[in-house]
Amino acid sequence: MSGFERGTDGPKVIVAGLDGSASSMRAASYAAGLARRQNALLALVYVQPVLAAGAALGAPVSDTTEEIAEGLVADIRKAVDHVKDTWRVRWEFHTFRGDAYAGLVAAADELKADAVVVGASESAGHRIIGSVAVRLVKAGRWPVTVVP
Repeated sequence: MSGFERGTDGPKVIVAGLDGSASSMRAASYAAGLARRQNALLALVYVQPVLAAGAALGAPVSDTTEEIAEGLVADIRKAVDHVKDTWRVRWEFHTFRGDAYAGLVAAADELKADAVVVGASESAGHRIIGSVAVRLVKAGRWPVTVVP
């Protein structure tokens, strides 16, 4: 048999969406535990928002999102360093551009994810338009774990 086949022997790649919120950090921690127990690769994904309105007004949107990504990487490295003698987790950090849902879908497809882990939305507006987590579950392409 050749090629990629999902769900055959436990997850080999776990994608965790990360945006700096408390729920996304809990999701990353949960995903790290899954990756450690399954000896899977943990792919931490930050989707840089494209804020057309801010860019049109001359706001340094790209610089701001780059700073967020750099801060997240620094936080992750600090956390990994803290547990390196206890936990062995293979991890990578990826950035994608766009809206969170489309970015996570692109990441999961590109990385051939076996599972996706995201934090529960902390935005009241998502009750109306739907959260990223709900949209990922409805896509039905991977097992999705939503961490509160």
